Amino acid sequence: MTAPRYQGRISTWKDEQGFGFISPNGGGPAIFVHVSAFAGRGQRPAVGALVTYHLGANARGPFAEQVAFVRNRATRDSTPRARTAALIAAAGFLVFLGACVLTEKLPALVLGLYAGASIVTFLAYALDKSAARNGAWRTKENTLHLFALLGGWPGALVAQQVLRHKSRKTSFRAGLWVTVVVNCGVLAWYLSGAA
Repeated sequence: MTAPRYQGRISTWKDEQGFGFISPNGGGPAIFVHVSAFAGRGQRPAVGALVTYHLGANARGPFAEQVAFVRNRATRDSTPRARTAALIAAAGFLVFLGACVLTEKLPALVLGLYAGASIVTFLAYALDKSAARNGAWRTKENTLHLFALLGGWPGALVAQQVLRHKSRKTSFRAGLWVTVVVNCGVLAWYLSGAA
């Protein structure tokens, strides 16, 4: 006889620690879930995500295993658009910097710094995703935001979409966009003074 699958919604999630709780549909106590219980791991767990799972138990109580995300059509349809927009924004910004270098509004070093910071940031995301999959030590979100703030935000946007990492957590995405606005604001201020 096949074990029943239950459905619920992730009610709390601690991404850096790799665990959280699922509130079962129909009520009842919250069910512990570890990141290693997610099948495929193509999508990061986040508060509000709808999931199905098998129920296990040990001395500490019930826990979810063989967890799968419930995907809806709206989520699938919006992903390619978001990916395309992020890649266009990153590439467009680097092209803009290249044009500023060619017109001598910026030194070539600035373009090099942005490109280098973007590569370092992309690698930091890749390492963090690998650590998340393997249950290893994670990179702090503040560190990833610092890399973005220091000019690596194009690499962060590309990494979010290409690696599908840190692309679901609303608070993290909002923090990333704050770093983009601050970084671009400083660059605009520099360009207005250099013109």
